[in-house]
Amino acid sequence: MELGKVLAALADPHRRKVVTDFLAGPDDAERTCTSFNLPVSKSTLTHHFRILREAGLVLDADYGNRRGITLRRADLDERFPGLMALLENEARHFAE
Repeated sequence: MELGKVLAALADPHRRKVVTDFLAGPDDAERTCTSFNLPVSKSTLTHHFRILREAGLVLDADYGNRRGITLRRADLDERFPGLMALLENEARHFAE
């Protein structure tokens, strides 16, 4: 994981929402791409998840007819201490 790629991925509000949605749930949650209800086309959704995956923020699991996505929270907390807490605080601040 490179800091520049992680920050570039998180610069987009849709991708940041994916990460903060993960942070709001259990640490080991696995979700599908469509479960985030992003207001974008399927091809744009695929693009956003590719950027997240290439930056090292998420892992994909291919089950044939669907893909499961998980946040690499433990890896991110180890590599970039405080970054996930910062995103959680930002999400709480804007929710108020």
